[in-house]
Amino acid sequence: MYNHDKKIRVLVVDDSAFMRNAITKMITSDPDFVVVGTARDGVEAIDKVISLRPDIVTLDIEMPRMNGLEALKVIMDKSPVPVVMLSSLTTEGARETIEALELGALDFIPKNLSDLSINIVKIKDHLLRKLKEIGRKRFVPPKRRAREKVTVIRKSFEGQRKVGLVAIGCSTGGPRALQEIIPRLPADFPVAVLVSQHMPKSFTGPFAERLNQLSSINVKEAESGEPIKSGTVYIAPGGGHMGLLRRKAIDVRVRLLSDNGESIYKPSVDVMMLSAAEVFPGRVLGVILTGMGNDGLKGIRKIKQDGGRTIAQDEATSVVYGMPKAIVDAGLADKVLPINEIAGEIVNSV
Repeated sequence: MYNHDKKIRVLVVDDSAFMRNAITKMITSDPDFVVVGTARDGVEAIDKVISLRPDIVTLDIEMPRMNGLEALKVIMDKSPVPVVMLSSLTTEGARETIEALELGALDFIPKNLSDLSINIVKIKDHLLRKLKEIGRKRFVPPKRRAREKVTVIRKSFEGQRKVGLVAIGCSTGGPRALQEIIPRLPADFPVAVLVSQHMPKSFTGPFAERLNQLSSINVKEAESGEPIKSGTVYIAPGGGHMGLLRRKAIDVRVRLLSDNGESIYKPSVDVMMLSAAEVFPGRVLGVILTGMGNDGLKGIRKIKQDGGRTIAQDEATSVVYGMPKAIVDAGLADKVLPINEIAGEIVNSV
């Protein structure tokens, strides 16, 4: 169990002296943290992870000598420690970030220099909240690289189904959790799957592409107005929210909603699940995975009230036990399961 009176020791890794200084100032503004060191490239980062034994590392991707991805591989092999990536908002930056999450990084912070000067308070709060949640939890290094082949769960899907739709919500640690679940779903999965993962706009497309490469089931970023089909996973685009619209008995379509400022989470799990419950009353399987906060609580409550089923990820396998805890504490979880059992439960439920 982590001692909450102890300061969280952070190593800051970035090739930019400006960024190292800015991140250090943000972190040390909170008395719960101490920056034990900084590094300019991957080689220095590896040496300092081994010698300083930080509780958590912030790691840039683009660096000379050895980049962040190469350093991350060595760190996870030699001296595993929680790592949060600092990522550019470009498409290439998004792809590199997805790879970093597969290699064992727990989360990422989008790095935007223009935002840094304009929105420094918001960025600082976001960074500190993530570091605090991750740095205070006992770190369990990934047992398996996400890119390794997984066993797809086989089942004969016949007869009437109580579940008409699966809706999954997650935040911090979610990309890794989804890579434990989605690739195990069979190509002939008999219902559609909706996913809302808190992610910036430029990241959800590459993330959907990567999940599709890893999976038998079809995975795509959702498009406004497209009909939902069984055997397809729809990833909510970042920057807004995803819902559903029923036009006819068998014609259900994706409805993309712009952010009206009411939700602090984008894409919102609550918006997705409330809409799913309205369109498929009593027939939604709602799944809440690792993440900060309580997004999904309202949606899961509605799913339960209408007679649907619910699953929450357990504390031991959650990177951050916030969203699942909110469901469990409210008495709304039908099952609380480790991440490696959730795909099987989903398949057996439909």
